[in-house]
Amino acid sequence: MTKHVAATVGVTLYKEVQRKMLLALSAGEWQPGEAIPAEKRLCERFSVSIGTLRKAIDELVAEGILIRHQGRGTFVATHGRGQHWFRYFKVARHDQPKTYPTSKLAGFAKGRADKETCEKLGIAGVSKVFQFANVLSLDGEPALVDDITLPEALFAGLTRARLEQRPSTLYNFYQSEFGLNVIRIEERLRAIVADARHAELLGIAPGTPLLQVRRVAFSYNDQPVEWRISNINTERFEYCASGG
Repeated sequence: MTKHVAATVGVTLYKEVQRKMLLALSAGEWQPGEAIPAEKRLCERFSVSIGTLRKAIDELVAEGILIRHQGRGTFVATHGRGQHWFRYFKVARHDQPKTYPTSKLAGFAKGRADKETCEKLGIAGVSKVFQFANVLSLDGEPALVDDITLPEALFAGLTRARLEQRPSTLYNFYQSEFGLNVIRIEERLRAIVADARHAELLGIAPGTPLLQVRRVAFSYNDQPVEWRISNINTERFEYCASGG
């Protein structure tokens, strides 16, 4: 019984350290791309052993929130073009490895959220949102259409021009311009057929089978920041669940 209680306390302790580190990240104490404090300082701050601290950090690294650089330390992960980015882009040509897509903005508007959007983003029914569409192409061929909705309260000042002129990936844009770091996603998949709009954007016939991926992206403290519906052309492309 004593061993069981001790083990439970150990698990609770490292999870508490993890929670406190996430709070520090959420508050902007450690910025994207910056090194977190040395292990000794963190152990003193949280009053824990090095083993407990490392267990907490190990999980944050496994979740892609922190990144270890051998000989340099542990850093807050940044979204960009790299292996970390492929955790969120999961489309590839049939029987080919993942490659980076090109993106073209196909629409931008501001309006009121519908019921489903309010539920997904955890916002009130009168809330205003930004809605835009991106056509992503692989090797010059349209592969999918992303219909994305963002709460205005979190993305104040967003414009079409800012979206089009962003220098890096969309999640990097959220992180660098609005201080919103996507750390996890929840996705559900459906089989549908292309309507007239998606057929035109993808260059396919209406009624062509599509794979629809419905995603909610979360930042720290399980805060929903993005509602995205992706429609994938399944004639030449497929969804790859693996990270790379």
